[in-house]
Amino acid sequence: MADRTRGLGPLGTRLLAAFMLVALSSIVVLTMAALIGTSRGITAGEDAQHQELAVAIAKEAAQSYAIAGSWGDADLSASVLLASSAGAQVVVRDLTGEVVVASPASGGQGIGAMGRGGVVADVVDNGVTVGSVRLGFGSSQRPSTIQTIAWTWILIAAAVAIVVALLVAWFVSRSIARPLMRLSDSARAFAAGDRSARAAVDDAAAPGELGDIARAFDETADAVVRSEQARRQMSADVAHELRTPLAALQAGLEELRDGLVPADHERLASLHQQSVRLGRVVGDLADLSSAETAALTLHRHPVNLADVVGEAVDSARPTLGSEGVTVSTHLDADVIVDADPDRLHQAVGNLLGNAAHYCHEGDHVDVSVMTADGSAVIVVADDGPGIEPEALPLVFDRMWRGQSGQGKDGTGIGLAIVRELVTAHGGTVEVTSDGHSGTVFTVRLPLATR
Repeated sequence: MADRTRGLGPLGTRLLAAFMLVALSSIVVLTMAALIGTSRGITAGEDAQHQELAVAIAKEAAQSYAIAGSWGDADLSASVLLASSAGAQVVVRDLTGEVVVASPASGGQGIGAMGRGGVVADVVDNGVTVGSVRLGFGSSQRPSTIQTIAWTWILIAAAVAIVVALLVAWFVSRSIARPLMRLSDSARAFAAGDRSARAAVDDAAAPGELGDIARAFDETADAVVRSEQARRQMSADVAHELRTPLAALQAGLEELRDGLVPADHERLASLHQQSVRLGRVVGDLADLSSAETAALTLHRHPVNLADVVGEAVDSARPTLGSEGVTVSTHLDADVIVDADPDRLHQAVGNLLGNAAHYCHEGDHVDVSVMTADGSAVIVVADDGPGIEPEALPLVFDRMWRGQSGQGKDGTGIGLAIVRELVTAHGGTVEVTSDGHSGTVFTVRLPLATR
């Protein structure tokens, strides 16, 4: 696992490539924009300087024209010298367009060549235009010093930005990919049978979505382990429950087959009792399986909870009476729930059956229906021996019967069925007991929307 997570993996490589593509595209666009903007800025600055030079030369030519009184006698050497010192060629024309003076041609360019940056300025004497000055700066292909410096720094900045982008993209890709790779390896190990495989501690403690995924994986793995343990325990418990009646049946039938005992009424009754016990175990398992899928098979409609509970109590009275347990009811009318009445009848019947099973002769069971905190509430309270406080979290587990249930018939599935049925209705069931003065089961169900 460690060797595999040293690199970036396929996901990290794709993330790195995507990050670098975005970064390089942005850097290229910004660099080109900076180069073009710098070039145009420098050109605009040079053009402004050229225009200022043309105006200065025009003023110098105007002064010479004013002193001489005409172009023929004007001394324009100062204007030509000023243009030459700036590396430009100058042409001075009179109003008729005739050339008065011009810089000597150089570099193979004619006298009138303007080239890049050619500018024109009027020669004005006492407010009257008497001629014009035209400057040409040639078409040199060599960039200016300022432009060279600007481009150099822009390219250096672009190179630095690329390096930084590469480092950041690698770090981010690695930070995303490596936890996912470790989690993927843990998931594969868990699927291969290593039930101790979990997300790395640092990954589970990380903030954000990566930490949420790691924690969700750990919670799922814990739930799977608990489920497997419960399934194994239930299989062992079911095997134990089935083994006793099957062994008794087998032994009894072998005795009858071999003629060791007579097939009298007492012997057949004993074998029948074992078959009934075996059938009870199978029936309870079938009920539990049905209850676990009750959410898919509920036939729900608005029902009066008092009617359903009342019918369940009436059905359980003979069983309670045979055990010497009395029952009373306090049922509020018009408590309407959206439920499957048969399933609720089964749940309440199991609670009452549990009370009949564990209460002693002379004990009392009270059943109530009411509303509380916006929910419909069913309370089944008895004054029997109670449940040990430390055992309360186990009451609704499959095959659990507690200390008071040891040695008694039963599979310990009835309360598990109650929880499944109540949960399927979107409700909850709770149990409270101090361990010696009775037990209270409380079922809460959502009220029907009227």
